[in-house]
Amino acid sequence: MPSDPTRDRARTGRARSTAARAARPEAHGRSRPPPPRRRSRPTAAPGPADVGPGPPGWRQDWAWVVGNLPAGRLSCCPVGYILLTNDDGLDSPALVPFACALAKVATVRTVVPDRERSWISKAISRWDELHVRELVRDGLELVTVAGFPADCTNLGVHSLFDTPPDMVVSGVNIGLNTGLGFFLSSGTVGAAMEGWIAGLPALAFSVGIPDQDREWKARIKQGEFADVWPRAAALSAEIVGTVRQSGFPAGVDLLNVNFPVGADLHTPRVVTRLANVGYERLFRCKQEGIYVHDASGQIRESGDLNGTDISILRAGRVSITPVRLAHAAKLDPELKRRLEKSSG
Repeated sequence: MPSDPTRDRARTGRARSTAARAARPEAHGRSRPPPPRRRSRPTAAPGPADVGPGPPGWRQDWAWVVGNLPAGRLSCCPVGYILLTNDDGLDSPALVPFACALAKVATVRTVVPDRERSWISKAISRWDELHVRELVRDGLELVTVAGFPADCTNLGVHSLFDTPPDMVVSGVNIGLNTGLGFFLSSGTVGAAMEGWIAGLPALAFSVGIPDQDREWKARIKQGEFADVWPRAAALSAEIVGTVRQSGFPAGVDLLNVNFPVGADLHTPRVVTRLANVGYERLFRCKQEGIYVHDASGQIRESGDLNGTDISILRAGRVSITPVRLAHAAKLDPELKRRLEKSSG
């Protein structure tokens, strides 16, 4: 979906050297590229909310933390800022509400793809030049990148600003990212993974939309889900605020948060595990020799789903899944012996 020129005040360009920028012709009128390392004006945030003393070791006790999230109150870390990104791009109706809600928690810098980049996982651009633009959308200062969600994270952490963030937040995605197959395929999750690779706490947020289909943009334009985005933003920002106050849990690489379309600050929240599921057909034949993406969202279930992110979402609750990416499975000793080869 192209951005609306009446809503954006764009200063286009690439975060390259002055000579390189001068050599590239601009497509539309005069423009001024952003400086390679941009200093943003800090946004004041409220003081930490009191969530009680908690039990011993409460910083890693997520059952206690989630059960004591303060309804309607936000907390913040006194220093640092949040890097916000997504995979639905500049025109996501969830973007501005979420950025504004997060600004009540901490300073926020926003770097997003210039278009929808769903189902892209953690792809990184290699040969393509990444054109960067500074925009103002509905009063929100942000940076767009002609690349993938993980590109946005990497640029935001390492290249665009004078200091790195202390947390990466991705979302709120339009559509759930529950179950291993969808988790690994998600551009929203991929952007959070890139934050983990940079050594930062990372959270990914997704909201379910009924009857997800290829026409969701048109349905959103009609205002069918207008009340969803402020509620999704408030819920997600409150979870971020709690995490920033309590400290990111030890041994966890990222938090994957999913909630139903009707969720709000009072919806029960449950710490879950990632369901070990895949998905079915992703493409349909448009004409001979041409296939197009046409995912139905149908999962390939395997094993017990009780206590997983999928089962909790089906029960109408918020799923918070702590994920550890760096791990290995154990092999049967006999197979291990046969696979390994000693020297000589």
